[in-house]
This record gives sequence, structure tokens and C-alpha cells, in this order.
Amino acid sequence: MNIRRATHDDYEAVVEMTSDIWAHRGGDYLPDIYHDWLEDEDDPETKTFLATIDGEAAGIVQARLLSPDEAWFQSLRVDPDYRRRGVARRLTEACFEWARDRDARIGRAIIFSWNVASLSMARAIGFEPVTEFRFVFSEPDRDASGPGEHAVSSDPAAAWRYWSRSDACEHLRGLGLAPEESWAMREITSADFDRFADESAVLVVEGPNGTLGTAYRSRTFHRRTDRGNEETVAEYGVGAWDDVDAARSLFAAMARDAATLEADRTRIAIPETARFVSDAAAAGVELAEEPDFVLDVDLVE
Repeated sequence: MNIRRATHDDYEAVVEMTSDIWAHRGGDYLPDIYHDWLEDEDDPETKTFLATIDGEAAGIVQARLLSPDEAWFQSLRVDPDYRRRGVARRLTEACFEWARDRDARIGRAIIFSWNVASLSMARAIGFEPVTEFRFVFSEPDRDASGPGEHAVSSDPAAAWRYWSRSDACEHLRGLGLAPEESWAMREITSADFDRFADESAVLVVEGPNGTLGTAYRSRTFHRRTDRGNEETVAEYGVGAWDDVDAARSLFAAMARDAATLEADRTRIAIPETARFVSDAAAAGVELAEEPDFVLDVDLVE
């Protein structure tokens, strides 16, 4: 088995390798994004590894630095014809070594909760469970409103104070969606809230007796729908709130913010708990069918 950097010339091999993956769920998205997803050769913060056996593509994975000590591992795929031959382990070990060489102390990954095979493989390789979250969705609306007694500000200090002491932060272990990468999470700091306030958006729900909720816009991106249409999505890296009314105000604030961007849809990460999920349902937003799991590995050990 040989492990090397993946290149644009490997596209057809990757398409063939992933052709039968997730067929029951509409197929693998990797071929659709491959050329944009692949890093430049001189990129010091990202590397995509390809495993080959007898010259044939057997597996692929990407490693990325999200902060000076946090690495992210994503899109691990193994050709069905080469499973149970140690491909996933070799690719993952290459990621670990690459991340350690760049002084990363922890590595993380998101795995769909329905992907039993990947969950089993991740635990066998050394990943440990960290937390779970669910995406919720709403339509942008310039006129969206919440309960009348709530005001909305953009104070990053208030946002950080609320977030750092919230049940959501505790459940998510301080993690939120990373602005640097799609489908990635990292620790969110007070400096991040300052940056979000300057560069994207911070939303803070205020009630008569103090702060009741917060969110930040992690990024805005374009995607192609199942019908082939392109849509703009405003993504919010975490949603945290005290109660259903605060959730209504926070979702309304996000709907208004997204409308100013002329986005077609919002996507918000929330903690996967009975309270937060049922609050979101009661607030009238659309829920993803299933949660996603976050796992991590200590790269210092």
C-alpha cells in the first residue's frame, strides 16, 4: 500500500472509488466538489492523502489545521473492494503524523449518526466520542419577529459571556462550526466573537433581566440543490438560548440577518438534546432528520 498526496489527476479514480458509497442516500458528494475541495500543493494547512494498492485508488482522506493546535480530519473514504485491508487505519495514521508535525494537540471529525461503519472504524482507530449536534433550517425573512419584550444586539462581549456559561456550550464542549471549513467544528473563543462581530454577524437576544441567547454567522456559501438549482446559504455556527421564546427571537434575528445577504436559506447548528431540539421544533424551524456526532483523538498521547 502506498500513501501519497491526492492530485487533480486522481479525479476519475476517486469518482470510480466512491460510485457505490451512500447510494441509498443519493450518492457521495465528494466527486461534485473534488476539484474545489483539493488544496494547492503549497498549502501548509491542508493535505489530502490518497491510498493506492497495486496502482489503484483504495481510499482518500483530508487533514486540515483549524487553529494552531486543532486539526480536522474529513471525507475518509475506502473503496468497497479494499475494505478490511487496513486502508482506513493507514490513511488516518498519515493524518495524525501530518498534524503532529504541525504541533496540533487534538484532532476531530464529524460522522453522520447513521454511518455505523464509520463510527465503528473511528472508535477502533482511537477516536473518542465528544458531543452531538443537529442542523436546523429556516427561511430568510426581513420582517421576521420574536416576542416583543426581546431586543437584539450585536455585542460580542455579551455574546461570549452568555455562550461560555450556557448549557449549549457545556454540551458542545465549547465547540462551534468553524468559519474556515465546511462541516468542521473547533473551539470558539472570545476573540472569535470579536472577529465575527467585525466580519460577519453576532446576534444577542436581550430580555428585561439580561441576555437570553446568542448565535454567530460562521459563513455564507453557495450550494447546488437536489433539483440542480444554486442557492445561497447563511450558516450560523451555534445557537444557544434560555427558553422557547428566546429561541423564537434568536431564529427571527437570524432570518433577518440572512435576508440582508439575500440568502435563500439558513442553516444553524444546535445542541442535540431533548430541550434544544424540542425548543427548536416549538419555535417553528425545520429540523434535520438526524444528528451528527463529533469525535476526537488526543494527538499528544
